[in-house]
Amino acid sequence: MSPVRVAVIGAGCFGRNHIRLLSSMDDVELVAVVDADERARQQAAKDFGVTTVADHRELQQKIDAAVLAVPTRLHHRLGMELLQRGVHLMVEKPLATCGDEARELVETAAERGRILQVGHIERFNPALEAALPYVDEPRLIEARRTAPHRFRSTDIGVVFDLMIHDLDIVLSLVRAPLRHVEALGVALFGRHEDIAQARLTFDNGCVATLTASRASYELSRQMHIWSQRGFASIDFDSRVTTLVEPSAVVRGGQIDAETLSQAERQYLIDHLFDEFLPMRRIEAGQTNQLEAELRDFVAAIRQGRRPRVSGDHGLRAIEVADAILASIARHAWDGSAEGRVGPHLATSPHVLQGPHWLRKQSAAEPHSEPSRRRREAG
Repeated sequence: MSPVRVAVIGAGCFGRNHIRLLSSMDDVELVAVVDADERARQQAAKDFGVTTVADHRELQQKIDAAVLAVPTRLHHRLGMELLQRGVHLMVEKPLATCGDEARELVETAAERGRILQVGHIERFNPALEAALPYVDEPRLIEARRTAPHRFRSTDIGVVFDLMIHDLDIVLSLVRAPLRHVEALGVALFGRHEDIAQARLTFDNGCVATLTASRASYELSRQMHIWSQRGFASIDFDSRVTTLVEPSAVVRGGQIDAETLSQAERQYLIDHLFDEFLPMRRIEAGQTNQLEAELRDFVAAIRQGRRPRVSGDHGLRAIEVADAILASIARHAWDGSAEGRVGPHLATSPHVLQGPHWLRKQSAAEPHSEPSRRRREAG
């Protein structure tokens, strides 16, 4: 069987990881690395011994698939060009900058019969995989994803940068329509939010609260899930899953703490986490999630099947992210629309800017329609 011919578009920090892994896969031919920056191309050629080009259009008819690892603002334009040429596509998360762009990518992939995979890499985390059999029908989910700011992905806020991972996981676990979204956020280093918290309520009664920060002194990637079967704590960083499954006696409501004798109370204390709420840790071990994701992409192309994280999944995550940003934009910090509204806590000085109060956008300030929508939402 001939290898799948692949190009990596974007030789930046994360694109280099794709280059390294794809160049070592037996069933893949890494045809070229594409980057508009000459220095990035030279470095990729030097480090990996790969062919480099400045424009993906130089690879007409030479590739079967492409990995798109460029800034989010370029996902839609480049993705559409590649899909319309009949190229299978893996796009790093998030799929696009807004729902309209993401939907057009999904629809085009379907029309062309091409695989569209989204790089929600946490779906390949072994700690999540270990928890899945124990979290059917979740009723409460808490997710926390925080880190110091690396000042990358500055064209998007923390909702699209970090929270999108947990949104994708929550939506994959909860099999019910989303009913209500409430959120707030704070922008610290520009026009996009750097800290955000959201509460999602689903039609089946499940509630999910998500916190994300890229301005935190604490590095944390955790999710707690309460389900019909019990409790699961997932540490995505250490790849450790902690499970607590109530015994049949507890699930049946056969223990009344108010009527226990002293001896019964002491027995319950001594055996709480081995008999009544048995707890166990699963150390999933270190695996290469990105390699697993790329292998799933290649296998989906060969087998003509949906990848684990399809374009539809990426689209749904973005639609919810858009709703979160809209809620953040509406939040009134002073309890009134006359006060501070949205993620910017600093109060603008009340100084007349005349005479050009309605100054038109100049050619030096180009903004696409999606960028304008994102600015208004975030």
